[in-house]
Amino acid sequence: MNSPSPRHSRRRPNARLWLAYAGGCALAWCLFVLAGSEFDRGLDPFWLAVYQATTMLWAPMLLGVGVWPLARRLHASDAGSAATAMAHVLAAFVFSALWQAGEFAVNAALFGADHAGAVLIAGLLWRSVWGLVVYAAIATAFTAVLQSRAARSAAVAAAQAESALARAELSAISGKLNPHFLFNTLNSLIALTRKDPAAAEAALLKFASMLRYVLDTKRGAEDRVMLSDEIDFLRDYLALEALRLGQRLRVDWQLEERVMADELPPLTLQPLVENSILHAVAPRKGGGCVTITARRNALNHGLDLAVADDGPGCEPAALEPRPGQRRGVGLAALKKRFALDYDGQARLRIHTAPGAGFRVDLFIPQV
Repeated sequence: MNSPSPRHSRRRPNARLWLAYAGGCALAWCLFVLAGSEFDRGLDPFWLAVYQATTMLWAPMLLGVGVWPLARRLHASDAGSAATAMAHVLAAFVFSALWQAGEFAVNAALFGADHAGAVLIAGLLWRSVWGLVVYAAIATAFTAVLQSRAARSAAVAAAQAESALARAELSAISGKLNPHFLFNTLNSLIALTRKDPAAAEAALLKFASMLRYVLDTKRGAEDRVMLSDEIDFLRDYLALEALRLGQRLRVDWQLEERVMADELPPLTLQPLVENSILHAVAPRKGGGCVTITARRNALNHGLDLAVADDGPGCEPAALEPRPGQRRGVGLAALKKRFALDYDGQARLRIHTAPGAGFRVDLFIPQV
């Protein structure tokens, strides 16, 4: 579908503006008629009020249209507030003079110049004052419309800039995950090559399959994959780690089949599993168990994921790095990615305590 042209986009707000202006003019005309009507004296006063409202108000209603380009030009100019106020004062006097000139022309055409001159002189003062008041009301309304549009445009521009910044940051964060994974996996392969070359060769075949998955999903920050594909990738990764860790690595899969078609960002689970292996399995002689859970959220039908281990855990305060201390990029990047992605609806929560293991819960909304 073709997007509307800029000219068409400008026409629609202006159409609403002039519709509101016409409605305001009609309301003012009706109020003028009602104020001048005396219904208890028959229809003659009513028709007289209609005549007076029409002959008196047509000029300011028509002149008010010309206030719009003036107000727009003054609003867009770099003139100071004093210069803008002076321009409006001069325009108000011109508006008032033109209003009286228009009314004089109508009266002269209908009743002659003498009558028109007498009417002009009799009401010169109060019509001049009313001209200034009406101009001020129209100019104020138009200026308010322009300021509202400017504020709305600024808000839209700020939102677009913030969104672009978030997308750029999200792309940078997503880009960190892949090199981080590759670096750590290559280190595991190097260690395995020294211990068991035949197992390392089999692991390299799995690594090639995993690398293909990583490259296939390296399309952008908003890329999504099916959970089933992410799980297959994770099984290959765990099989590779099992070649190095043997029976010390135990995995408990708790997966609901109905969520396998759900979508999530690629490489969401692997950094969490890697952290569990690094801190809860590899350092301990007896190894440990990593539990991977995927189920449907009963309240909002999103995807609930969890990666937990039975390791030593830690104090929550220890998760914040001290000055000069290095921290693995995986968990930090995931936290930042979930804070930026899904319009802030995704969640990542960490549960840990000394002796209570480590668990990361994820919630990923689904369309």
